[in-house]
Amino acid sequence: MSTSRNASGFLLAEALVAIGITSLLVLAICAFTMFSGHSFAALFNYVDLDDANRICMDQLSRDVRQANYVDSFSTISVSGQVITNKVVLDVPNGAGSAKLSYEWLPGTRALTRTSSSDNIAKVVLHDCDRLNFDVRQRNPVGGSYDVYPVATPGTAKVVDVSWLCSRTIFGRKENTESVQTARIVIRKQGT
Repeated sequence: MSTSRNASGFLLAEALVAIGITSLLVLAICAFTMFSGHSFAALFNYVDLDDANRICMDQLSRDVRQANYVDSFSTISVSGQVITNKVVLDVPNGAGSAKLSYEWLPGTRALTRTSSSDNIAKVVLHDCDRLNFDVRQRNPVGGSYDVYPVATPGTAKVVDVSWLCSRTIFGRKENTESVQTARIVIRKQGT
């Protein structure tokens, strides 16, 4: 009887060790799977965000370079910081011209492009946390690479733009694209 008890106790100990090792392996595989899934989602988000930023910057650069002039710009205050969030350009449209506006609204976190020729607002950038247009003159400040700020839309020759976009994964802000900046010069405008 005692050998039977020793044998069953030995089998029970082996079974507990096997269950413990199996549990650790399953836990490690689950943790690896969750980490890998999170990493792949983060990588996809980052690539998608970078692609959207590049496409938007290309469109904005093309529109500003081909504009006749800056028609107007407006500013708002976000968290106590005054920013320019809207630029309206006069662009060639067939024999005449049309107004093309880019406007960022902090509440929607989106940059929209609206043309007066078709009056359709198209979102060109999503998930934008911060965006600022800086309208400037073309003549440089002495001793620096900066250009003078503009007094009126009529003296605007350069549009500096910068933005920061981010996305969330599983409810946490994970991916933050580095700040996109560009200094775009209006090519068609004279003096």
